[in-house]
Amino acid sequence: VVRIVQITPGAGKMYCGNCFRDNALVAALRKAGHEVTMVPLYLPLTLDEEDQSGDTPIFFNGVNVFLEQQSSFYRSAPRWLHKLVGSERVLNWAANQVGKTKAEEVGDLAISMLNGEEGNQARELEELIDWLKTQPKPDVISLSNSLLLGLAQQLKEVFEVPIVCLLQNEAPYIDSMPEELRTQVWRIMTERAQKADHFIAPSKFYAERMRDKLNLPKDRVHVIYNGINHEGFTAEKIPPNPPVIGFFSRMCKDKGLDTLIDAFIRIKTNNHIPQLKLKIGGGCGPADKVFVQRMRDRLHAKALLGDVEFHPNLSRKDKQAFLRSLSVLSVPAQFGEAFGFYIIEAMAAGVPVVQPCCASFPELIEATRGGVMYDPQEPESLATALEKMLHNPSETKSLGLKAREAVREKFSITQMAEQLVSLLDKLTKSN
Repeated sequence: VVRIVQITPGAGKMYCGNCFRDNALVAALRKAGHEVTMVPLYLPLTLDEEDQSGDTPIFFNGVNVFLEQQSSFYRSAPRWLHKLVGSERVLNWAANQVGKTKAEEVGDLAISMLNGEEGNQARELEELIDWLKTQPKPDVISLSNSLLLGLAQQLKEVFEVPIVCLLQNEAPYIDSMPEELRTQVWRIMTERAQKADHFIAPSKFYAERMRDKLNLPKDRVHVIYNGINHEGFTAEKIPPNPPVIGFFSRMCKDKGLDTLIDAFIRIKTNNHIPQLKLKIGGGCGPADKVFVQRMRDRLHAKALLGDVEFHPNLSRKDKQAFLRSLSVLSVPAQFGEAFGFYIIEAMAAGVPVVQPCCASFPELIEATRGGVMYDPQEPESLATALEKMLHNPSETKSLGLKAREAVREKFSITQMAEQLVSLLDKLTKSN
């Protein structure tokens, strides 16, 4: 039995792949008999399965963290004031505001958090450590992403256990910051990375990218593919008629929603596939609404809005039904996606994918044989690849069935948990 503390930032009302992954992983580890304490940071976790953090308090309360960054008075304010200002009601209000901030606006806060015990939120770190001292001593502490590396030094010194750090899409987030902030964040993160024992990347592509960014030796970064809970994905899929192209991710430019809409317009204009529909599902927060409206306007201008459905913020059950209703899925993200849960979930529902030949996509498609790739530099190539697949429904169906088998075999949350425990066992023994 391994005793693990899993530290995971909540993202308020935002669609958060890391939250889903960590929550499912904790459930699988507990099911296998391990003792896991899940500690949420910043904001409540928005999840599509049972919340594994239970009644564990939220540390680094998002409201207090923000105010500590702004005011030296607030950093030394009495505890009762912090409790009052960071009350559940105020925190829930803050959770609804998430998504209105951009990476470039929170660069200073990211730097402060990476500075850990020397940052503006040092008292929050002390409170977390004091609480963890009241719990059974862990064998290992796991951080949800590398932006939390500021916690590693103190946690390691106090508890004298290995620190592991999961990796997922930090690089594109940091690289979207202004150059001066970006350079500082990478420099401090590289220093702080020396305090963690091991890093776990969700793909070979991302392992290599983060090894380069953080100047890590090869043996300190291990690849464990993300897994999903396959329950509910097993219902038989009937190919839709007329055919449906689907998108399922955060509804934003980064994920390439505009690229897919342009490809859909191109296919409809060619009129080779009469009655073709487009279904768009996934996270849609306050920051995404202007972009989504722009996409609606673009479709309306081409008299195609009636052929398109938008399904924001679906429950797990509704997401599974949504995926089953598709002929093919495409999320044409080009920012350097570390993994792409939407690919694995679509395949689990028997739906093949069409993805750009970049980032982790070639690796995932090679591992599953569940899709095709196109050249993102060629404007017409996505539309061409989608048309080709939709013109061959029997081949598309067979591709989807193969994909489903492959992801059940290689991308289950149970398998991810087993591989993680095997790695943690080695770490704790060598420690």
